[in-house]
Amino acid sequence: MRATIERSAFLKALNHVQSVVERRNTIPILSNVLVQATGAELKLTATDLDIEIVESVPAEVARAGSTTVPAHMLYDIVRKLPDGAQLELDLASGQNRVGVFAGRSRFSLQALPPEDFPDLAAGDMPNRFTLSAADLKGLIEKTRFAISTEETRYYLNGIYLHEAGNGALLRAVATDGHRLAQAQVARPEGAKGMPGVIVPRKTVLEVVKLIEGLDGDVEVALSASKIRFTAGNLVLTSKLIDGTFPDYERVIPRNNDKTLEVDTRGFADAVDRVSTISMEKGRAVKLNISSGKVVLTVNNPDSGSAEDELIASYDADPIDIGFNARYLLDVAAQIGSDAMVFNLADAGSPTIVSDPGDEQALYVLMPMRV
Repeated sequence: MRATIERSAFLKALNHVQSVVERRNTIPILSNVLVQATGAELKLTATDLDIEIVESVPAEVARAGSTTVPAHMLYDIVRKLPDGAQLELDLASGQNRVGVFAGRSRFSLQALPPEDFPDLAAGDMPNRFTLSAADLKGLIEKTRFAISTEETRYYLNGIYLHEAGNGALLRAVATDGHRLAQAQVARPEGAKGMPGVIVPRKTVLEVVKLIEGLDGDVEVALSASKIRFTAGNLVLTSKLIDGTFPDYERVIPRNNDKTLEVDTRGFADAVDRVSTISMEKGRAVKLNISSGKVVLTVNNPDSGSAEDELIASYDADPIDIGFNARYLLDVAAQIGSDAMVFNLADAGSPTIVSDPGDEQALYVLMPMRV
């Protein structure tokens, strides 16, 4: 194999694929990236056996072939080369070392046989549809913060993607049992009849990185066990979480009749200020809500107390309710409007938070005792 490629294009592709490679691997081949030179392109493949990323980049191929080389080491080498450099990759027949040449820089990397590289065979994916990168990013960004990190509840360790609204919507939901985030778009053609699937947290994070700055469309294909995202010359295939997502609609309250509206930025800043002295474990902030105002308080027996007051729109009975400060800030960060709306029932019941400018997103917070 021998091929020449422009440094910036190679670096961008390597950055995408090497991100799924674990730094420490008990299986040596999983530390490597598969490099295949055919026609007029290099195809790079990396996997951790749960996720596989494949990206093709234009190259001048003098001799077709394939090999595998250490992913992070190759990425670091290319990253440290000067802008505009032309790289040559050379694997002599029968050799187990790959030469990397750029100007006066020369490297020789240990190679492993390409036939040992695992293939994350996708199998048949009967459901296929196309989403704009903006819609896909919106579904992920508005929900991923609520993904559970508790490994024992593995079925909550991802985003639940499914049909909703009698088949009219494609909905994404994430919850960790203390909060819930929901976002949705009109169901694209091809998604009809799709199974509800749980996309793992790591896959979600990789997809966000891959579509960053992308203006076009993303093709999504899925089965009951795997999902594939295709954007231009980049393909990400992932296993899905094998579990049953809970009936989340049961925890979304329907009769919260007390409505509080506050300035989004002002509220977030006030929460951030008073939570400075809160206990790190609980981070509880008490909201004392009454006509025309909300008073935020924190009491920490070890360090003191804090209080902040905001003008608010509220005309129901006064209510005192506590929330985890981090959760309030996470939700406020998703609100694109100047105002955010809380629909409350009482101090012990779930609260709905919504964005007046985005009817497709919904957040539920469980209160804390304060």
